[in-house]
Amino acid sequence: MREYGLVPKVSIIICTYNRAGLLNKTLQSLVLLENLDLAEIIVVDNRSKDHTETVVKDFIDRNVDDIDTRYILEPVQGLSAARNTGILASKSQLIAFLDDDAIPCKTWITTIVSTFAERPEVMAMGGRIAPIFESKRPEWLIKPFELPYTIVDLGNRIREYPGRLHPCGANMAMRKIVFDLSLFPLELGRKGESLLSGEEAWLFGQMQKEGHSILYHPLMAVDHFVPASRLTESWIMKRYYSQGISNAMKREGLTGNVLLLGKTAAKIVYVLVDSILSRSQGRRLLNKCRLESIRGTLNMVFNRKRESAAG
Repeated sequence: MREYGLVPKVSIIICTYNRAGLLNKTLQSLVLLENLDLAEIIVVDNRSKDHTETVVKDFIDRNVDDIDTRYILEPVQGLSAARNTGILASKSQLIAFLDDDAIPCKTWITTIVSTFAERPEVMAMGGRIAPIFESKRPEWLIKPFELPYTIVDLGNRIREYPGRLHPCGANMAMRKIVFDLSLFPLELGRKGESLLSGEEAWLFGQMQKEGHSILYHPLMAVDHFVPASRLTESWIMKRYYSQGISNAMKREGLTGNVLLLGKTAAKIVYVLVDSILSRSQGRRLLNKCRLESIRGTLNMVFNRKRESAAG
């Protein structure tokens, strides 16, 4: 435990909703991390209906002399709202987000703190995310599906994130000054059982526009639970449909609509051509999912009533 009055080097924010069992495993895994005394842990309960509060308060009571942990209830439903609450409550100038079903490696805190200290130009960072499948990995779960399942491995070299890639919410950290201009947009991100997203892409897009460095570090690694309920074709199709909605929600003005529709038209052509050539189960499913994403985008653009994105 840090000496009284010392500011933590990093604030670890864990947002949670109705996953008390998995959250308990995540909290217990933190006890094994090196340099845990450099961190504060903030658990933001996004109005869970299970025994999440009991799990967190039991953890606090058992580790009251060793681990700086706080429990905060955020009644406004939504991952963005929960993250913003954690950010505003944090004491450190470094913010690290960890999913409530992720298990960080022993050197997780050390890697984050030392990297930001040694590389002042780095504004944000992320790392490897390996899956813990509750059931057997489906044969159709080919490489293009890995990112929607938050499976990330960019190799063993420290590097900038390439192209449109960026850290994932299950395992990401950034300097707190990132949020001086804006917190996470409340209209984006998951709410309850909804699969809407886009808030992370929005945040890192703002950083990239400003020319900030976003680093991939292979030693900032976590294992991430993938429940059997998500290893179905119906779930991944809902995930893509919701992504299509999220893409449309990020558009701005007439120009944004025109650009989005142009990209969508190009996607339709590509999917139709690729469907003719596809032979494997995974590739055929991928094109079905891409069409679901297009459908979600078009439904949102033309102001149709949103279909359920629950999953």
